[in-house]
Amino acid sequence: MIAERKTPDPRRTIAELKELRELTGDADGAQRVAFTPTWQRARAWLREKMSSLPVECHEDAAGNLWFTLHGSSPDALLIGGHIDSVPNGGWLDGCLNVLAGVEILRRISSEFDGRPPVTVRLVDWADEEGARFGKSLFGSSAFSGNLDMAEAAGLVDKDGIALPDALAACGIDFNRVLDAGKEREHAAAYLELHIEQGPVLLDRNEALAVVLGTCGVERWAITFTGQAAHSGSTPMHRRKDAFLAAARMAPEIYGIANRHGGVCTIGSCKTSPGIVTSVVAECTITLDQRHLDAAALAAMFHEAREASERFAAEAGVGVRWERIWNIEPVPFDERLLGFCEDAVRATTGVSHRMPSGPLHDAAEVARAGIPTVMMFVQSLHGISHNKIEDTLEEHLELSVLAFDRLARRTMEWIAGSAG
Repeated sequence: MIAERKTPDPRRTIAELKELRELTGDADGAQRVAFTPTWQRARAWLREKMSSLPVECHEDAAGNLWFTLHGSSPDALLIGGHIDSVPNGGWLDGCLNVLAGVEILRRISSEFDGRPPVTVRLVDWADEEGARFGKSLFGSSAFSGNLDMAEAAGLVDKDGIALPDALAACGIDFNRVLDAGKEREHAAAYLELHIEQGPVLLDRNEALAVVLGTCGVERWAITFTGQAAHSGSTPMHRRKDAFLAAARMAPEIYGIANRHGGVCTIGSCKTSPGIVTSVVAECTITLDQRHLDAAALAAMFHEAREASERFAAEAGVGVRWERIWNIEPVPFDERLLGFCEDAVRATTGVSHRMPSGPLHDAAEVARAGIPTVMMFVQSLHGISHNKIEDTLEEHLELSVLAFDRLARRTMEWIAGSAG
């Protein structure tokens, strides 16, 4: 017997997004910071939304919340998102992924009378944002096995509460969080829908995009060391001005980014002694470089380092580099990229491929060896992590429809592979 094809109801998704906004937001925006009472209230609300479906619900060892619609095959399609937010965040970041997944599960359950040909699982990842403890992708990195337990054990929030204690307050045993890796069993593919959070689709006047992968990141502190001297009595040609060398880095990294098609940012600058009557003795800047291609990212890093040494020599100062953090680029699965492109084109008539500069849980799932792809929907203003974050409702509707097409095609592929 062939199942009657059903369609999701995108208007219901939008209504539920607004309902969640009313429940967990205020005049300053969304307040669903992970491991807080508001986050727990949002999850209870999500459980209630899923209560009418024939799904099994449980939290794994890292606090990720799973809803499983068991199919004829244990091979599983995973659909993921995160209901947590940054403080004063937007109404769509993360939770669009989850609530679109809810609607797709409704469609699948209805179409197959609660028993699809493959298993379908919706996951709400715990603490994607890292807003409270400064470390993103907690739940998904525990799932992938890439969580640095020693680092995580030392994380403390602004009130002095350690991450293991905050987890314990939510019923999560920190020492067991890597047991979340058990959830990888039978995972055949992972899909994620997300607002773009930038202006690319807005500038292209397109609703949706196929995400090629998440960019690799090189993040460093660069310290130039010169000599303090009186700003009135020291001739210009005798100065060893650390700030002069640091300042020359700003236009240089823009040139590097443009040459390689990546992005670079100097996000902070600190000088010492930091007074107007002294030449700067020491200046530390932070550099963030991102690219989807590993070779291009490596070239950007080496060019920036060579430039810093050149500027230091010209200014008569020293320079040292200290690594803050890095992650390799994570390209998504070629087959799923094709499925995603077909879904976007069938829904909107056009398809654009682009990398993601921000990190997402999808990167950790892909790093675990599970075929993965993401879909973006346009962000008005190109702004996220802000209460003005928004997307046209017609684009939200298109995103749910296209994401459902992607889920349907991926399920067919999984079923065919299993057979």
